[in-house]
Amino acid sequence: MSSTAARTKPFFRADHVGSLLRPAEVFAARESFERGEIDAARLRAVEDAAIRDAVVGQERVGLEIVTDGEFRRENWYADFIGRLGGVEIRAAEQNPAFAHDPSSTVHYVPKNVVTVAPLRRPEPILVRDFEFLAGITDRTAKITIPSPSRLHFHGGRRVVSETVYPDVEAFFADVVQAYRAEIADLEAAGCRYIQIDDPLFSYFISERMRAEVVANGDVPEERLMRYVKLINDCIAERGAGTAIGIHVCRGNARSAWIAEGGYERIAEPLFGGLHNDHFLLEYDDDRSGDFAPLRFMPKDKRVVLGLVTSKRGELEKRDTLLRRVEEAAKYVPIENLAISPQCGFASVVEGNIITPEDQWAKLKLVVDTAKEIWP
Repeated sequence: MSSTAARTKPFFRADHVGSLLRPAEVFAARESFERGEIDAARLRAVEDAAIRDAVVGQERVGLEIVTDGEFRRENWYADFIGRLGGVEIRAAEQNPAFAHDPSSTVHYVPKNVVTVAPLRRPEPILVRDFEFLAGITDRTAKITIPSPSRLHFHGGRRVVSETVYPDVEAFFADVVQAYRAEIADLEAAGCRYIQIDDPLFSYFISERMRAEVVANGDVPEERLMRYVKLINDCIAERGAGTAIGIHVCRGNARSAWIAEGGYERIAEPLFGGLHNDHFLLEYDDDRSGDFAPLRFMPKDKRVVLGLVTSKRGELEKRDTLLRRVEEAAKYVPIENLAISPQCGFASVVEGNIITPEDQWAKLKLVVDTAKEIWP
């Protein structure tokens, strides 16, 4: 991709990863729906109203990119992947992957994704949601979709039926077909900013998570490169004006996390190997390492630095953010940088342990800091 082509695609100095804390009325409506007290149309109407308010909030703090807060989702991946034909989402085994504060009673165990029949996309999944969002704002509407690697990582070959897919490459080919179709339909609806959320890339940093890959019978480095190819194949047919951002974090559920360590171990194959337009990278604390791995970033690729944490309410100091951007600019030209929170505020429906007031203050800090750096 030429640098000129990259400049014509959506890119914002102040961005955010996507999910926002759900308001009380959305929780109440979801519970009523699950009890059978209201129908899907009523639930959606409540979600619509909440999304309108969330968009107003994003516009008020000065964001030029808005999302629907992922208010219609249980978590960052299940509502998308669960609508693919041939896939089952099952209760998690007793193998808690997320690290947490030992003094906290909050725990999170990710569920299992299992492919039991030919994988298909029977209908568009997020087009209706995008059309609603785009219709209530004059800002750029961003859609977030889970990485296709979520269909495979936890279990590898074991979670893909050998009866249905004796050759696992046929499974990956069907995944690609489904994702290409979804991206094409989003583009046809006018979407020009699609974000792929892939916390699983960071698992290849963690010895604990690499051990899971080995236990599945795979070599971590080979599995990592297979996922790079998988995403490249999924986005290969996107339009020339569509920006693909890839978000990499270290897990984010109820303020918990799953992996730690800098990007050095995965930087070269990830930053140099993926054919996306920009990255949104976690950089909110020491768990994410330093900026040195950014030296592997191609010259035409941009980076959104996730310097503001979504896990804790304490507000970062602007001077600290300014200094950290200067440090990152030693490896990536400052004109190719932007800033954001390190992840969403509610990757799962319950949300992180943070208040709405803190959430909006952090988003405003991102906007104000970006304006100071890139006036």
